[in-house]
Amino acid sequence: MELVQETQNLRGYLTRIRHCLHESPELSGQEIQTLALVCKELGELGIPYVEIPDGGILGFIRGGAGKTVLLRADLDALPIEESPCNLRGPKACVSKTPGVSHACGHDAHTAMLLTEARLLQAHKSELPGNVVLLFERGEEATRNIRNVVPYLEAHPEIKIDTCFATHVRWDLPAGKIAVLDGPVMSGDFTFSLRLTGCAGHGSRPDLANNPVDCFVSIYQALSSVRMREVDPYKSLTFSLGKLSAGQQPNVIPGTLDFAGTARFFDSEAAGEPFVRTFRKIVQSQAALFGCTVEPVGRNSSLYETTNHPVCAALAQDAVSRYVGPDALASSEPWMASETFGILLKLYPGVLVFTGIQNDTLGSGANHHTPEFDVDEDALLTGVQAAVGYVLEFMEKSPDISFTRTFRSIEDLVNHQM
Repeated sequence: MELVQETQNLRGYLTRIRHCLHESPELSGQEIQTLALVCKELGELGIPYVEIPDGGILGFIRGGAGKTVLLRADLDALPIEESPCNLRGPKACVSKTPGVSHACGHDAHTAMLLTEARLLQAHKSELPGNVVLLFERGEEATRNIRNVVPYLEAHPEIKIDTCFATHVRWDLPAGKIAVLDGPVMSGDFTFSLRLTGCAGHGSRPDLANNPVDCFVSIYQALSSVRMREVDPYKSLTFSLGKLSAGQQPNVIPGTLDFAGTARFFDSEAAGEPFVRTFRKIVQSQAALFGCTVEPVGRNSSLYETTNHPVCAALAQDAVSRYVGPDALASSEPWMASETFGILLKLYPGVLVFTGIQNDTLGSGANHHTPEFDVDEDALLTGVQAAVGYVLEFMEKSPDISFTRTFRSIEDLVNHQM
């Protein structure tokens, strides 16, 4: 396979698919048109597939009797109004759905995976193994991967030997691929809580029970958890993104809502100690101030995304061999979270970063911002890295030492710290 040239020949296809997805973004759990496009493309390529209810799509490229590689992309968009301009000028394409946009790059991931599928299907008779294509729904919010995992486990004939994914990255130069060994994206604890006290008039706070007072005490206590409970050599961030209570300056509110996240690269040494202390603080302070506390919306946990050392080394070799040694770049781990960490608990694998920063083009705005944009030429590099990994893994057919560290599938898909 002349990978670089064949990928270049598919630039028009990749761009067309990415524009279709980008102009018609759909939120988590609502990816109806996106699913239809993926099914149409797989059907035209002659790739058999199944749709997992509320999970996504699995496509199957059947080559020889060797190893099976799972390639994954995510489908959903974000509730963010897109700016028609990036950091330098007008974008190549813009969302046509008000208030919704692919401000994280999932349209690029899906376009890359469909392009990879086209390349691999064209050469399936030459492949010494098989490829499973996973198009995942709800990565951002509804996290539908929890419906994909039970399906995979219930079908032992789908024997996955390794998994691979890429995430475009705003601060990595276009044309570069970063492959890290070990933690690559953070674990996540997301909370959304409501404190309920007793409303009243501002002139008589003694006749009310202000949940704001309770929250202030909780926040002050949480601000010191990092120092008191977590190894100073372990990473942990904690932040609030939502705080709401009351509407009038002279009315004491009866309720207060607050929400936020903690991020970490080591669940056992950083994430779990924080969560244990978080719960103790919230419950004890609520009791002290005579308030009740209850969850509101989504309260969840995600494992950190940790690359297997053997798979990371193979990915580095694949990039050097099929893309070029100059394409490899160094990068810090990313404090954002990823559902791919769940798949890496099931199978040895690797998530790599595909650089999309291009100052001349104007791409390089951070993810989840209105100005976010990608260098579409750089996506070809991501395609080459993924297909290269498939070829490298099938050729070397490594025996990988891998132990599943979760108690059960139920525990894995409904992970709570």
